[in-house]
Parts: sequence; structure tokens; C-alpha cells
Amino acid sequence: KRICAFLDEASKDAAEILLLGDLFDFWFEWRKAVPRGHVRLLGKLAELSDRGIPVHLWIGNHDMWIFDYIPDEVGLQLHREPLERTWNGRRFLIGHGDGLGPGDHGYKFIKRVFRNPVCQWLFARLHPNFAIAMAEFWSGRSRKKNYE
Repeated sequence: KRICAFLDEASKDAAEILLLGDLFDFWFEWRKAVPRGHVRLLGKLAELSDRGIPVHLWIGNHDMWIFDYIPDEVGLQLHREPLERTWNGRRFLIGHGDGLGPGDHGYKFIKRVFRNPVCQWLFARLHPNFAIAMAEFWSGRSRKKNYE
């Protein structure tokens, strides 16, 4: 609810809205199932898009499996790579930032595995209840490791 209130406020004078990834803790698009818990946010983003406010989403490491549902149904413009933009004469590199720069080879490897079409096809064969529980476990484990 707080992010929806923030988007309401920001949209009052926004020319466009940029979301830099990890919009969800986990997102995977099955053909016939949508993960629970995001109805208000998806509705708010669709409302902004319907009002003519361009909403851009850079894919993050938690929502890298967004494909066509969110652009087609919600109206967001997806970006998978950083993009250079200029505002008021200043250049900005806009993106999620995961895996950029040197190092973090373990993460870069797992990112390649997660983005592999065969791995995505295999994951899609799992029942959503099991797959989401597995993703939540993995995310919690990763978060705990990174904040210890």
C-alpha cells in the first residue's frame, strides 16, 4: 500500500516513472498463473500507464523472469540492460546494477544459469506453489547471507 501511495504522489507531476528493478521479491511468469500479492501494485502501475505516464522497469535479479505479462497487461516498458539518458544536460546511466563491474563471479554465473532458456523452461514445469516456496527460501537464504 505504501508504494502505491508513493506512486500516487510521484505521478502528480511525473513526466515518466523509472523503476530500477527488484519490484518483486520473486517473479516468474507461468502461462496460466500470476504470483499472488501484487494486485494493488500491478493495478496502480496499469493505471499510471493508462493515464499516459510512461513507466519503465529495469529488470532486477529478483524479477528477471518478467517476460510479456507485465508489458502486455500492465503497460510497463521493460529494460534488461542499463541505458544512458540525459536530463538537464547531465548524463545518467540507469539500470538495476546487479552484476555490473568486476568481481562477484559466483553471482554472474548463477545469473547466466537463471537467464538460460533451458533452465527457465525447466523451472516453468514446476508447480507454482512449489516453485514460489523454493524461490522464497533461496531469497531468504541469500538475504541472510548478505546481511550477516
